[in-house]
Amino acid sequence: MLCLFLIFTIVYFSLWKGVKTSGKVVWVTATLPYIVLFILLIRGATLPGAWRGVVFYLKPQWGKLLETSVWVDAAAQIFFSLGPGFGVLLALSSYNPFTNNCYRDAIVTSLVNCLTSFVSGFVIFTVLGYMAEMRKVEVEDVAKDKGPSLLFITYPEAIANMTGSTFFAIIFFVMMITLGLDSTFGGLEAIITAVLDEYPDHLYHRRELVVLCLVVVCFLGSLSTLTNGGAYVVKLLEEFGVGCSIIAVGFLEAIAVSWFYGINRFCNDVQAMLGKAPGLFWRVCWVAISPAFLAYIIVSSLLKAPPLTLFEYKYPDWSITVGYIIGISSFMWIPIYMVYKLVWTPGSLKQRLAVCLRPERTIPDIHADALNMATVP
Repeated sequence: MLCLFLIFTIVYFSLWKGVKTSGKVVWVTATLPYIVLFILLIRGATLPGAWRGVVFYLKPQWGKLLETSVWVDAAAQIFFSLGPGFGVLLALSSYNPFTNNCYRDAIVTSLVNCLTSFVSGFVIFTVLGYMAEMRKVEVEDVAKDKGPSLLFITYPEAIANMTGSTFFAIIFFVMMITLGLDSTFGGLEAIITAVLDEYPDHLYHRRELVVLCLVVVCFLGSLSTLTNGGAYVVKLLEEFGVGCSIIAVGFLEAIAVSWFYGINRFCNDVQAMLGKAPGLFWRVCWVAISPAFLAYIIVSSLLKAPPLTLFEYKYPDWSITVGYIIGISSFMWIPIYMVYKLVWTPGSLKQRLAVCLRPERTIPDIHADALNMATVP
């Protein structure tokens, strides 16, 4: 509990002043993992049996693409795996927060994300190949564990059997702490910014208090993971809290922006901000491809939900129900607010539908020419 308290204390003092403090802290949390990854990659490549892990890592298993869980994991992971790129971008924005090179930043962030994931795979699978060599088993048998068991049991076990295990154990868990801090900054900053933007008159000058209240809530909510059943709580949250839930939020957001707000109006807004409108490819993706793909993943995952197990323990039915409640709680406020808005809008049902389906314009139309912005090459 003291370790958790220390972590959230670091989070609070990193976020309480906004990007002025978090941007400086991110210089450490975003760059240190790359140094550690490079060290672990060199060490893993020199271990006996490392080549077995690399071969297993690079050899595709096309049959896995038929499993719904793979698509759900991939779609959900992309929402969270931008942490390293986001960290670098946040650090840079602390010195130039009004940069116009948004396209460049987006491309750099995506490339950093993909390359980081690719290199991290070598770091993991070289060690798994080493474990398979030690145990005289196949790499697949070692790699079948995932999530908390792979991160906190299998990989640390391999580190414990290396020469200089203390040093590698320290830098490995320091890396995990910095990665966790980096992701926490991004997630909490989104909530803080949304709340401050919604109530600027009352909360803009009380950012420190808002951050403190949010951090306290997160700390109290995390206490359940410190119990003897904490690993099972983490698995339950991992399975139901970030899978279909975040995909459902992304699906509803894509529908709201592309269909109801209007793809043309959205592209005009982008042109006003960047000086260049998105091309046809992006329009088709936002209107048709992305919503259809996300809807397919959501329906397939609900129809083919695999049994939930951890450490050979099968979760009881009541815990699965709790998991679904956790998942629904993440996005249920969107349809609840839709119903609330429809009920409290004056007029007949037809008039209320017309008002609720028409996007609100809270500021006058802005054109790129009025902002003196040049087109980004």
